[in-house]
Amino acid sequence: MSDNPVMLYDGVCDLCNRSVRFVLKRDKAHRFRFASLQSKEAQAMLAAHGVTIEMDTIYLIMEGKLYDRSSAALRIMAKLSALWPVMVVFLIIPKPVRDWVYNKVGQNRYRFFGRTDSCQLPDKDVRQYFLDIDQD
Repeated sequence: MSDNPVMLYDGVCDLCNRSVRFVLKRDKAHRFRFASLQSKEAQAMLAAHGVTIEMDTIYLIMEGKLYDRSSAALRIMAKLSALWPVMVVFLIIPKPVRDWVYNKVGQNRYRFFGRTDSCQLPDKDVRQYFLDIDQD
């Protein structure tokens, strides 16, 4: 696996898919790689970290470490262009407090933002950044 940070997300969640598109648009250096939590690739990466999948969170694997929930989201923003890196200041808030807010959104994400029946296929011009998509 490369040294690129990897974002693992719920592939049937519309909010999660929007988040992936948000990151792709603002990741000017094309650092990030992606895999849906439903994929065998994501399952293997999480198993290597001794974690079983929880579908109501995103995960970030970066520099050999695994982050989840708000810690993952804030560290992702820290790597984006424009002013998004300033969001990292919220890491000073204790993780249980940050995650309480994150969990409220995560528990209601399908109701508020919708879901699809299957994982969405990314556009051809960005498929190279997805670890769980055939490049053919």
